[in-house]
Formats: sequence, structure tokens, C-alpha cells
Amino acid sequence: MVPDSFREQTPGIAAPARVVLLTGPSGSGKSRLAARTGLPVLRLDDFYKEGGDPTLPTVGGAPGADVDWDSPRSWDADAAVRAVRELCAEGRTTAPRYDIAASARVGEETVRLDGAPLFVAEGIFAAHIAARCAGLGLLADAICLRGRPFTTFRRRLLRDVREARKPLPFLLRRGWRLMRTEDAIVAGHVALGARPCTKGETRAAIAGLAG
Repeated sequence: MVPDSFREQTPGIAAPARVVLLTGPSGSGKSRLAARTGLPVLRLDDFYKEGGDPTLPTVGGAPGADVDWDSPRSWDADAAVRAVRELCAEGRTTAPRYDIAASARVGEETVRLDGAPLFVAEGIFAAHIAARCAGLGLLADAICLRGRPFTTFRRRLLRDVREARKPLPFLLRRGWRLMRTEDAIVAGHVALGARPCTKGETRAAIAGLAG
């Protein structure tokens, strides 16, 4: 077994498994697509910070404004990388279970690869760890789902209302803001190392990697 400290500091170390990072705007269909690949899935959105965390950013940085859950500063990137690294090296990891409606971690679960050489780690901030995963020799691919902003807006709003994720006024404000900035969001993911793909292109790429 390779010590964690050695893996962290040694780029390119061989690992039994590799990760496909799947990102894209909220509501773009990442979770459903990941589930349909037949590969093990690590849900990166479960690594959100909890609602009482004083480091949570607000929209526009204004005191008393809505928490900006679309800022990567609302998310624990270090914990996400540790989980990806452990899954690649050991074939299992313990990940939090996050309740978005409560803005809190409500438990944990064990994610296992069961011998699979490839898994999908999906979430809206996945591209933010692409460079670190590549540097550790763990990255098979980094993909950003792209689609039509209004379609994404409608899908996201229906999902969030159905699951009572946040109060409706918050969902409408957030949804309108994300729809207007979706092209910039995708461009940001691409700048971080993800390549933009349609759902069909993403399915084909992952199927090719899985063999």
C-alpha cells in the first residue's frame, strides 16, 4: 500500500483505477447520465460545505445576501480530491451524504469500485479538480456537458421544486442568474481543463474509455 503522503506529492503514480470528471451547469443532466454509464459514481456535490460555515460566499459578496452555492468556495475541493485519490488507489472511500434542502451533511456512505478500472465523479465543480487529478496521474477524462440554457433552466427548476431543495424565490433568482450566464459557466469549465460535449458525445467518450 502506498502511503497517502507519497501519493499526494508524486505526480503520475500508477493507480488501479482512473476517474472521468463530469461537470456542467446545474441541471444539465450530469447525475442521470453518470448513473446510466453503468460505472461506479462518486457524487462530488456531496462535498458542499455546511450552511453554518463562516467561509461560505454570498452572491455579490454582500452581507446578508443569498449564499452563492454556485461558487467553488462553497465546496470542499481538498476533501473531494482525497476521495478521488482513495478510490483510485484503494477501490473504496467514505463520502458524505449531503442534504441540499437542509444545507447540511446528514451521514456518510461507502463508495466501492468492486474491481472497476474506471469511475465517474460528477458535480458542478468537477472541473476545479481536473488539474490536480491529472497531476496525480488519476484523470482519464474531464468532460463538461453543454446544452441549451433555457432547457437547462427548465430542467433545473422542475427538479429543485420537486425535491424542495430551497425556497421558490431563491430558486427563481438563482435559475435566472444561471441561465443568463450559462455560456460563461461552460467556458469557465473548459478553461479549467474540461472539454465541452453533448450528452451523446459524452456517452460515447465514456463508453470508449470503459472499453
